[in-house]
Amino acid sequence: MFRGDEMAQGWNATSSRVMTGRTVIYSAEREVTRDNILAIFQDALTTHRNNATDIDYLYNYYKGKQPILNRTKQVREEINNKIVVNRANEIVSFKVGYLMGEPVQYIHQGTDETTEELDLLNAYMNAEDKASKDTELANWFHICGTSYRMIRPDEIGDIDEAPFEIYTLDPRDTFVVYNGGIGHEPLMACVAVTLPDGNVLYSGYTRTHYFEINQDALTRWDEHYLNGIPIIEYPANEARMGAFELVLPILDEINNLESNAVDGVEQLIQAILVFQGVDLTDDQFTTLKQQGAIKVSENGKVYYVSQDLSQANTQTIVKEAYQSVLDICGMPNRNGGYSTSDTGKAVILRDGWSAAESRAKNSEMIFKVSEKAFLKQALNIMNTRNMALALRSDERAATKELKLSSIEIRFTRRNYENILEKAQVLQMMLTTPGIHPKLAFEHCGMFVDPDIAYKMSVDYAENEKAETARELEQIAIDEAEAEKLNVRISGQGDSVSE
Repeated sequence: MFRGDEMAQGWNATSSRVMTGRTVIYSAEREVTRDNILAIFQDALTTHRNNATDIDYLYNYYKGKQPILNRTKQVREEINNKIVVNRANEIVSFKVGYLMGEPVQYIHQGTDETTEELDLLNAYMNAEDKASKDTELANWFHICGTSYRMIRPDEIGDIDEAPFEIYTLDPRDTFVVYNGGIGHEPLMACVAVTLPDGNVLYSGYTRTHYFEINQDALTRWDEHYLNGIPIIEYPANEARMGAFELVLPILDEINNLESNAVDGVEQLIQAILVFQGVDLTDDQFTTLKQQGAIKVSENGKVYYVSQDLSQANTQTIVKEAYQSVLDICGMPNRNGGYSTSDTGKAVILRDGWSAAESRAKNSEMIFKVSEKAFLKQALNIMNTRNMALALRSDERAATKELKLSSIEIRFTRRNYENILEKAQVLQMMLTTPGIHPKLAFEHCGMFVDPDIAYKMSVDYAENEKAETARELEQIAIDEAEAEKLNVRISGQGDSVSE
């Protein structure tokens, strides 16, 4: 655990820090064993401490503990406003909301019939409230560039719907060590916990063993059967840079400009009063403050020493700085410009929403890599449990194994963007000869799960067709009955005539 005085000094600076992302921890070893784990751990701990210091600084910055709070002045130090315009919090909140505004979904892909198993997996994730934990992950990796998730089987005797537990770990206390060779496969992962006696216990996993390290000694080394490392890193990007890390100097300058602007107003109001050629006693000065007027000699002068700060120029600089922040971070602006020729696409491009969308898609791709590693662990636990239940009840053939290749990870962000255009594309493709209707559903972009939408639409069309057929059949029956009735009435009329 690396918080406290050592961390507090991080944000206690008066100038901007130059930060370039978190350092990935590599090891030349190909495998972690009981003999080399302490050496690997000690090498990794040095790098992790540096990362943890940076992470704590960024987290405090996100919360509002920014260098402007340590601002000092040499002239008129009593007027020293410290204004925090927390744009870092704004950037992170937008990025997280835009990326994770709707839950990440697992949908079926491929031809194997495991729909029921996939529904069960989604039910397990819902039971574990995974959507909110995805938001926690996104919040951390947008703040500091990386985040960590842990999944492990339920303890024996736990009464829980899902067979596993999901945790979001604090990146200041967690690290993963990767192999330095091709592929950079994870070798071990470790979490720090402070014990009641003040010592720090490091517990973690290799691919095959669970271990604990206390006071530089290996105190536990037990084999596990998780088929991998249950702690997975979710980086924001390859450099492990937070969403606002690139613009820290600009954010600090915005704080400085806003603080100076408020200082300028206050110094104008509290300007120094100069008496030139006029001598006043303390009693006379007190009378002056009470009555607001003074009589001076012919050669005497009374005036304020003040320099008015141009607020308009200051705000122009602030706006330019803020626009630079938006451009660099890939966020939409709030200019709200208007033109009679604007279309929906033009507004999206002009106001920066296309940049926000491209950044979010990049985050999606990186997120999915880690999510697949997480799903491998979840599926292993789920399939093992289901197989055990099936064996207990002698229903071996009733359980199908859900594979990673059968799952597609789908983000549902902004699904209804340009919905009219998508509906027109769908209609055009459905009415075009030679195009299979399923392709129209897959490529129009309207549906989160085109496969399910297509099947539902086919079932609906068949039901409607059957219902229409039944109605037509009923109409034919009714018409036949009416015809028979007319014939009988006509026959009875003929008999009466005769």
